Amino acid sequence: MATTSNVGVDAAVIDQLNASNKRGSATKAEDQQTKFLTLLTTQLKNQDPLNPMDNAQMTSQLAQISTVDGIERLNTTLAAMMSSTSETQALQMAALVGHGALVEGKNLPLTESGAIGGFDLVSAADVVKIEIRDGNGNLVRTVTLEGREAGVQNFVWDGKGDDGAALAQGNYSFNVMATQGNSDVKVSALQFGYISGVVRNNKGEIGVDVGNYGRYTVDDLKQII
Repeated sequence: MATTSNVGVDAAVIDQLNASNKRGSATKAEDQQTKFLTLLTTQLKNQDPLNPMDNAQMTSQLAQISTVDGIERLNTTLAAMMSSTSETQALQMAALVGHGALVEGKNLPLTESGAIGGFDLVSAADVVKIEIRDGNGNLVRTVTLEGREAGVQNFVWDGKGDDGAALAQGNYSFNVMATQGNSDVKVSALQFGYISGVVRNNKGEIGVDVGNYGRYTVDDLKQII
């Protein structure tokens, strides 16, 4: 009597799987499960009665498909949670529109009210020196701050030069240096701008537009003012 191997796959199985592939499935996990059950049922139908499929083997296959199904459902749940978190973050960040923020940069735009800048100290400093330059690179004002703690700090420039005269409104820039005793302290210059909008890139990441400086992530915002 001719028999069919209990591990082989004949043309009937292939036909059934092809037919299954042509039908739409609700999810990828359900499609995989349908294919597996089709294959398993066909194997059981065509197994050798004298050499049936091992129970342990069948149990192992059922466990594998169950694991795949569980992972697929977990991925779907995580994707939904991430989408929900992203939407919540966007709503929270929308409340920042109109607020000022410090981000890395050396621009120092001067208005009739003055100018705001900032710096980020890696460690405490005895002296922080800020050099302000005009659009031509000329040094117009030097500001010295003493006894500053580590971290992000801001400063306000009144728009006056070293001679006490008011300078013209416009675009200025600044450099910042810091020392602790006789050692230099690492410090980064921070520029000030207003958050004008919340945006999402093609990867689904949420960010904000800060003035004319460009687009920044939440982590790029060193201080909200």
